[in-house]
Amino acid sequence: MVSPGSVAWRIGSEGVLLLGGGRALLLQVAEPGVAAGVAEFSNYSRAPWGRLYRTIEVTTRVLFGDGDSAAEAAAALRHRHEGVRGRDDRGRRYRALDPDLLMWVHATLLDTSLLVYDRYVRSLTEAERAAYYEEMKPVGEAYGIPARRQPRDWREFRDYFDEMVLTRLRVTDTTREVADAILNPGLPLPARLPALPAVEAVRLLTVGTLPEALREEMGLPWGPLRERLLGASQGTIRRLLRITPGPLRQFPAARRAA
Repeated sequence: MVSPGSVAWRIGSEGVLLLGGGRALLLQVAEPGVAAGVAEFSNYSRAPWGRLYRTIEVTTRVLFGDGDSAAEAAAALRHRHEGVRGRDDRGRRYRALDPDLLMWVHATLLDTSLLVYDRYVRSLTEAERAAYYEEMKPVGEAYGIPARRQPRDWREFRDYFDEMVLTRLRVTDTTREVADAILNPGLPLPARLPALPAVEAVRLLTVGTLPEALREEMGLPWGPLRERLLGASQGTIRRLLRITPGPLRQFPAARRAA
């Protein structure tokens, strides 16, 4: 779906993108239609990370697969969502395959991937961001978003994203449930202490990079100390990635396709 050497290939192959999964999920379920589908048809709120890993597995198959395998993965994803429809918490109809909802989910993944790559791997230029957006348009089409329903270019995408945050997102009970599951994972007691640094790094990134208005509406505390901790963890992870061999940093689908 994307070409080796492209910006989309370079960004999408990095396993560190997993760190942004919590942020992307919270942005997704802050859209009421998405939240309603999650509440009624999935276990997102109880086990968000399992669902995230399945989503990433499908996404990387679409990104790095050949024509047939990418099309097969995208078709399977669309099929799973065919019956996901109903009404949100205010009685408005939603349908998982609505291009507007698909576009928002796609947008959260694009925006989060750029943010995480820029923070933890290498700073990106505006030209690279624009190229990444263009290269990911066919991926959006594979998910079921017609080209005419996607923002025309990188600038329009940024305007679209900001407008969604300002006018369409709001916190529901589902948003809060998913946030609690992400930020306070129910790990078995023997695993809690060893996993604490990783959990804290994900928690800092998730909360610290949310749009400020959404973070405040959710009642998630933030301040100068947490901002410094986020910066420190960012520096540590970035240094570790620099000394990690490339193949070990990549998603399996990217390694297989290289």
